[in-house]
Amino acid sequence: MMKRTLGIILASTLLLGGALVGCSSKDDSSGKDANGKTTITLWGMGAEGKLLPEIVKDFEKENPDIHVDVQALPWDNAHDKLLTAVASKSGPDVVQLGTSWVPELAAAGALTDITPYVSKYPELESKNFFEGAVGTTKFEGKPVGVPWYTETRVLFYRSDLLKQVGYNEAPKTWEELSDAAQKLAARGKGKYGISFSAKEQSMGFMFALQNGSKLVDEQGNPLFNQPPFVDAVKYLNTFFQNGSNAVDIGIDSVQGLQGDGIVPMFISGPFMIKEIKSKAPELEGKWNIAELPGKVNNLSVLGGANLSIMQFSKHPEESAKFMAYMSKPETQLKWMELSSNLPAATKSWEDAKLKSDPMLQTIRKQLDHSAALPQLAAWEEVSQQFIKSFERVYRGQADVQKEMDDFNQQAASIMKK
Repeated sequence: MMKRTLGIILASTLLLGGALVGCSSKDDSSGKDANGKTTITLWGMGAEGKLLPEIVKDFEKENPDIHVDVQALPWDNAHDKLLTAVASKSGPDVVQLGTSWVPELAAAGALTDITPYVSKYPELESKNFFEGAVGTTKFEGKPVGVPWYTETRVLFYRSDLLKQVGYNEAPKTWEELSDAAQKLAARGKGKYGISFSAKEQSMGFMFALQNGSKLVDEQGNPLFNQPPFVDAVKYLNTFFQNGSNAVDIGIDSVQGLQGDGIVPMFISGPFMIKEIKSKAPELEGKWNIAELPGKVNNLSVLGGANLSIMQFSKHPEESAKFMAYMSKPETQLKWMELSSNLPAATKSWEDAKLKSDPMLQTIRKQLDHSAALPQLAAWEEVSQQFIKSFERVYRGQADVQKEMDDFNQQAASIMKK
């Protein structure tokens, strides 16, 4: 993930180079080559960047006057490339962004408000996508991109082992999750109930959302020392204190499920379905997924990726047309076939293949109960601070309320930078 310094450096760069807003950054010329084609540059990250040419070919067939130059970037140096692009006012027209990257870039003025293009390209309308996914594209109330693919968290579990401790179906409440985890951990030495990573920055916030916390108020002030958040942290900490949570035991999630199920429950994204089927085929019929257990609600957190138009693009019209094509349900279904990434467009989920898959339908239901974390430029830094604070809590080095008071004060200071 990008660090908050990206937003700071971008902002400085923009001030030095001139604000990239308004018509001044657009090209007055047609931008067409000798063959009458307009070329737009698309930056795709990681594996997606390598697969995108397959989709682009179909777009170019439908739009012979537009050529899409796909450039694949590894995730680990993508932020450096973006910095260079913004500094030089060159680079991509359209860019793939992780959902947590959006507020940093938007705060620096590097992303285009797509509102003017929505009427011409209705595929870009917010109503076409999951509400939580749309939340990841908004900054200060304006849409600075569209959801491309989405993911959320669900509960993975060994159904056969849960039955052995009295659960014929997955836990549905916080109380049941805690009870099931403790009973599974009581099977013997070296056995656990569930796996929560202390370094997973969104887990605490997710439980807080489930407990009714708003995380921040309407003015953007943190609410991390208020009862809904504090009680959620206390709940998460119980798994660490009662021994039901597996901490740093040196095996991955699939290995934890295998055999006699050292760790028979964990929370993760839909990509793990393929992992389990591939690496642990012997578990067929012995595992399943379920919507997250809940308290006030069972909200999960949204992940995935969005597509945005860079503010310095010379071809925003063609870029918007390309993003509209990528937002069509049929395009999103083809992308799912290529990449296994799940569609952000809700109509895609009416496809017979998706409707007939019980696990995908579970994810579909969870997507209706998923939310974006606050779209604040400082959120990455706040999240990293929470990891440090929670470590002191679960190691028994701090009282929960006092630590959350300190964390709230630190977060408020970070957000004011």
